[in-house]
Amino acid sequence: MGKSLGVLLIVIGLIMVVWSGFTYTKKEKIIDAGPIEISADREKSVNWPPYVGGVAMLVGVIVYVAARRKQ
Repeated sequence: MGKSLGVLLIVIGLIMVVWSGFTYTKKEKIIDAGPIEISADREKSVNWPPYVGGVAMLVGVIVYVAARRKQ
């Protein structure tokens, strides 16, 4: 279990370093007055600093090495 968790953290960390965020579109209601409804598409973004991915990779390597030493 420790090895697979370590590999998973390494992969997630690598992905977080390469892509530092993503954007998505959300439909929001502007006006809702009885039968009349006006909505608009709003673009939202989720961002994280690249060092968070580096920390996740480092923790993954530590978990992986610790699991190998235990065997």
